Amino acid sequence: MKTDNIFYKLFQEFPEIFFELIGKPETNLNLYEFKSQEIKETSFRLDGIFLTLETTPNEPIYFVEVQFYKDKVFYDRFFTSILLYFYQFQPSNSEWYAIVIFDTRSNDVDFPQRLNSLRETHLRCFYLDEMEETSYSSLGLGIVKLIVEGKAKAKESAKQLVNKTRQEVNDAAIQRKVLELIEAILVNKFPNMSREEIKEMLSLELIRGTRFYQELKDEAKEEVKQEVKEEVKQEVKEEVKQEVKEEIKQEVKEEIKLEMVRKLLRRGMNVEDVADILDVNVEVVRELANE
Repeated sequence: MKTDNIFYKLFQEFPEIFFELIGKPETNLNLYEFKSQEIKETSFRLDGIFLTLETTPNEPIYFVEVQFYKDKVFYDRFFTSILLYFYQFQPSNSEWYAIVIFDTRSNDVDFPQRLNSLRETHLRCFYLDEMEETSYSSLGLGIVKLIVEGKAKAKESAKQLVNKTRQEVNDAAIQRKVLELIEAILVNKFPNMSREEIKEMLSLELIRGTRFYQELKDEAKEEVKQEVKEEVKQEVKEEVKQEVKEEIKQEVKEEIKLEMVRKLLRRGMNVEDVADILDVNVEVVRELANE
């Protein structure tokens, strides 16, 4: 999953994390809907927009852009997309903000002077690598910080977040979504690792309940299923062998008994006596006597 997609899923599922990041945790989430937006007849696309309900135009619109690489024309493109959005959709909101989330300040670029009138009133930039360690005291900000955390520390930080998720999130469905996000961030962070290496890195405690864990569980289940199949096959085979053995024994007994019938008949014993002595149906003995 690409970083842009991770942020989109993060803000779509948990919009409170976005508002905590920009310092407005008291925002009423029920007033907003998060979506990405294609600008018609252009090559522009906005990563995400927190749009207000039509009934609450007094609340601001938040245009969100995630920027993890240097792009000299980034601000031109971003503000052009916003202005084109205003032209095409004509929202009634009077207040709006352009929120940029950088992984590091080094990927920020010089702001075009021609746009200076928009900068102070509308632009807000956030640099994830400058977030304090205390961010991990907040589950939401901790997940955001994990995205830019160094590989050496990511595993331990992820474990802390998993434990925090289990302690603070009581709703099973929401807890599973949070764990899946942590999983996605880690898998995205280690793209060159083999599946076995990822299994080794992610402890069972870390991924239990996530989609990744379920995938591993399904794989193990298939392996165990094959093993059990072989065991059952051997057990059934032994049972069949025993059953066949008993059938053959019975057949042999019948063959021996019929041979004895023939011998006694050849010695002149009558049909009824032979049938009685050997406990054989008298009609069977009579048929053998007529051979």
